[in-house]
Formats: sequence, C-alpha cells, structure tokens
Amino acid sequence: MPSVVLHSTPPTAAEVLAVARGDARVELADDALAAMAAARRVIDELAARTEPVYGVSTGFGALAVRSIEPDLRTRLQRNIVRSHAAGLGPRVEREVVRALMFLRLKTVASGHTGVRPEVARTMAALLNAGITPVVHEHGSLGCSGDLAPLAHCALTLLGEGEAEGPDGRLRAAAELLAEHGIAPVELREKEGLALLNGTDGMLGMLLMACADLDRLVTSADITAALTLEALLGTDRVLEPELHAVRPHPGQAASADNMLRVLAGSGLTGHHQDTAPRVQDAYSVRCAPQVAGAVRDTLAHARAVADRELAAAVDNPVVVNGRVASNGNFHGAPLGYVLDFLAIAAADLASMAERRTDRLLDRHRSHGLPPFLAEDPGVDSGLMIAQYTQAALVSDLKRLAQPASVDSIPSSAMQEDHVSMGWSAARKLRTAVTLLTRVLGIELYAAGRALELRATAELRPAPASRAVLTAVRGGGLGGPGGDRFLAPELATAEGLVADGTLVRAAESVTGPLA
Repeated sequence: MPSVVLHSTPPTAAEVLAVARGDARVELADDALAAMAAARRVIDELAARTEPVYGVSTGFGALAVRSIEPDLRTRLQRNIVRSHAAGLGPRVEREVVRALMFLRLKTVASGHTGVRPEVARTMAALLNAGITPVVHEHGSLGCSGDLAPLAHCALTLLGEGEAEGPDGRLRAAAELLAEHGIAPVELREKEGLALLNGTDGMLGMLLMACADLDRLVTSADITAALTLEALLGTDRVLEPELHAVRPHPGQAASADNMLRVLAGSGLTGHHQDTAPRVQDAYSVRCAPQVAGAVRDTLAHARAVADRELAAAVDNPVVVNGRVASNGNFHGAPLGYVLDFLAIAAADLASMAERRTDRLLDRHRSHGLPPFLAEDPGVDSGLMIAQYTQAALVSDLKRLAQPASVDSIPSSAMQEDHVSMGWSAARKLRTAVTLLTRVLGIELYAAGRALELRATAELRPAPASRAVLTAVRGGGLGGPGGDRFLAPELATAEGLVADGTLVRAAESVTGPLA
C-alpha cells in the first residue's frame, strides 16, 4: 500500500482509514516539518520570558495558577503524561488506537501545537513499526480532548507502559522501542499537553463508523429488496417520480438501489393474483424513507467529521506567532453526530427485524411455510433466529440513548461541562456491530424465502439470484430441515460485514449508492 504523506494541511478520511485499518506507512512532508519548526520557535521564545504562559510555564487545568520554574518544566511535561494515563477497563481496538495516534500526529503536523519535529518523527515511527499502545475503554469525558486515551499513547513515546507489537503480543514499551531502533522522547515545554489535548479518538471512531454505515445502509437496501420480492410485494412504490415529490436525497438513493436490485423480477406484484393487497406493510413500503433518513444523517455526520479533520485541536494553540487559549477541544460537535448515528442505526435495524418477522409469520407471508421450516412442527425453521434478531434490536435501542446529553464536572470545577463524546463513539461502534448482525439475519431469512418461493415460471431478479449464488458460495446453507443454526447466522453476518452482499448485487446492478 502506498504511504500516506502528512502535510501541514489535513489528510483525507480515506487516508485516516488507510493508516488505521490498512497499516499504511506514514511520512512527514517538508512543509509539515517546516510548520512545526516555526511554531516551536514561538514556544521557545515564550519559554524564555518571565511572564507565565499556560501549558508552557504553568501547571494544567485547575493547577494552572502555579508558575513552573525552567528546571522543572521537563518533569512537568513528563508528569502530565504519566498522571493522565489513568484509563481502566478493556483494551480499545487496534484500529481505534492507530486512528487516535495518526490524528494526533495530523494536528501536530499542522504547525499549531509547538511540538518539535523530532517528536512527530517518533510518532510516525511508532505507527510504521506497528507498535500499538495499550489504551483502555474508560478515561475520556470528551472534553480537554480524549485525555486518558491520548496519554496512554504518549506514554509509549516515553518508553513507558505496555504496548502491542506487530506480532500482536503485549510487551513493555521500552523493549519494543529498542527492538525497532526508536529512541524514547524527552518532552519539552508544552509538548506533553499538546499530545493529550485532542478529539482524535472521537473523530477516528466517527470516521470508521461513517465508512461502515455507508456499506450497511446499502446492505439494508438490498435485504429490503430481497424481502419485498419474497413477500410478492410491489416495486411500484420505488418509482422515481414518487420520491421526487418528497425530495430527500437519501430517500431517492435508497429507492433507486431497491428498484435496480429488483429489476427483472418475476415475483414482484404477484400478490394481486391470489391475495389482493392495496398496499404493502410499512416495513416494506417505507424502507426507502427510513434508509434514506439514515443516509441523510450519515451525510451530516460526514460533514462534521470533515470539518473536524480540517481542524488543529489543541489548547493553547500557536496562531499568527502567538499562543492563545481556546475551547476547541470540546467534543460536542462530534458527540451529537455520534449519537445521531446510533439512533439511525437502531431504527434501520428495527425495520429490518419487522421485515424478517413478516417472512416467518404464515399469516402475513402470503404463502410461505411457517418460520420457513421444511416440516413445520417437527422443524422450527428460523423461529429463534428472529428471537436473536429481536434481542439485538432491543440492545440497539438502549445504545440509542444519547451520551452527549450528560455532563459530569471535573478538574475541581474548571472543566464544568463535558461532551461525553468518547462514550458516544464507543457505543456507536457496538451499534454498528449489532446492526451488521441484524442485517445478516434478514439476508439469511430473505434468501431462504426466495428459494422457497421461486419456480421455473416465477424467478427472482437477476441481482437477487447473484446474491443467492454468492451467499451459498460463501457457506450459507439453503432451505432444509433443522440444523445447528448459529454458525450459519455468523456466516451471514460476515457476508454483510465484508461487503460480499453488496458486491454480489453490484455485479448485476453496477455501483449502488
């Protein structure tokens, strides 16, 4: 994979993901090194003066009232890292930590923090060596930055604490640095503070969630189309002119996706032959409206993420040759959209579960066997798969409770309003995983229903057949008697998670939105 070159201007979201998930190497451009050196000169000049400057020659937070003598400032910067590395709980995922490290390096490279180029080079060296600091689940309030998570990353730069090596084993950070020829850094004025004071964890998780939800909302369009087809529903509600009169762009995109998946179907609309229906149920008929609202929420979240990606979040910052205090570290903009996305994910999952239940209920499935069982009564079919799906949806609803409406004062009331954005990001990651499982179960049920429904005369759409071929090739079993179901549901989840479902449909439809 090509290297990601960090300039003094921000990277793209794709570059962040390349480093976080793809282990792309990081290089520092000459303009970034020059910007850092220029900002450092400002810090050095201020450090030589007698008047106190926050973060340069004072304590931190509620302790900023003390002026720190020059001979104590190295210790001050080291101490802020050690004392703030106070996280607890399970380890945070490797991709999140890599995003956290890279995004902090991005801000350092902007030339607004006053961190020396040699510190930035060491940060890049850690990423390139595949050394991942141990970061814990709990420790950030989403204000004054993701303090504890970033402190654990900075601790590794000092050669202290534990880190994961490229082989996945936990070892002492000092051993890993020595093994890769990386010298621990000795922090100078402002540098310890600058390494901790950012929204990088929240932003990294938001960028990854946006990428994942982009795939999942398209997956939901496909599974909704398969279910509509298996229920002999009508695709006329997907016609472009109906969505043009309510011009939400996401709605139009989802309706178009479903219409393209269903093109050429021999099943849609045949309910009129045997059991006339004026309209399909909401979970089928309104699928584009709900998935479309998710798309529009996702577009807003991406806009916020792009603005944050363009930001240099630190306090104080170096601007126009001076150092200025600010409140740009507050995570409210990110916390809100992280919560919005968790709400959207829960609703998308809720509608998918209702469609699955409809496929399994003989009173509403228009001729399909109860629970899609081979011998109902002897076989239970997919009865308990829907229970699992319902339990997942219930969990998603709890995860939709906003974190960003909470605030607990800290730092002796100096930091008296916080965003809880890190907590919003952590629960969104869980929500993304659960939504993937919900859609996997709908895929499994809709695929079985289509195979039970299809005849030589009434064939599913070409795109639907391509999906069925792909999922069977991916290890998902077809209709038949009862068998150990959990492994097949896990396989279905994997086919959604790795993009197999979307790629299969697109092999016929072309690129979907």
